[in-house]
Amino acid sequence: MTPKSGICLLLCCITAIAAVGSVFELSSGTPELGSTVTGLILAASIPLTAILFWVAVQDTKANQS
Repeated sequence: MTPKSGICLLLCCITAIAAVGSVFELSSGTPELGSTVTGLILAASIPLTAILFWVAVQDTKANQS
C-alpha cells in the first residue's frame, strides 16, 4: 500500500461516515444543519466515497510487486 492509497482510504472512510450521519440526521426530521445542507452533504459524499475507494484500489494494484 502506498501513501496515496492510504490517504484515499482514509478520506473514503470519512466520506462514508458523513453519508451515514446525513441519513440519520435526515431521518430524525430536524437536521442540525437543515435539510438542504444535509441533503447536499449526502449527495456529495456517496459518489465521493465510491470514487476514493476506486482510486485507492487502482493505486494499490498499480504498485503491487
